[in-house]
Amino acid sequence: MINPSLLLRRAIQIDAVVSGAMALLLTFAAGMLAPLLQLPEALLLESGLFLIAYVALIGWLGLRATMPRLLVLAVIIGNAAWTLGSIGLLFSGAVSPNLLGQLFIAAQAIAVGVFAELQFVGLRKSSTAQVA
Repeated sequence: MINPSLLLRRAIQIDAVVSGAMALLLTFAAGMLAPLLQLPEALLLESGLFLIAYVALIGWLGLRATMPRLLVLAVIIGNAAWTLGSIGLLFSGAVSPNLLGQLFIAAQAIAVGVFAELQFVGLRKSSTAQVA
């Protein structure tokens, strides 16, 4: 367990808020966004549904006085993987988004990458919790 630094706590909490907004957008507006971005509706909807579970996890994590170090590492690695996966999606040819869709994917990849970096730096600034 760690005593999270203020940076780590805030990075996780803000990640939860932003990811929650994205979860709502993708889950409830996938049908409207798909033609606008030229991305598959199923991809948008499934990403939104995944984010609901992710938000529940990091929302809970962000409210804890101490945090399990391995869980924080899993969040950081997951965010880094999401970033790399999003960039890979753009170059894979698996989807053919228009310019707005490309910007949408790139912007969320950058945002998630920034969260991963802030969380990593915040983890390094955190201290080990003392066992009573």
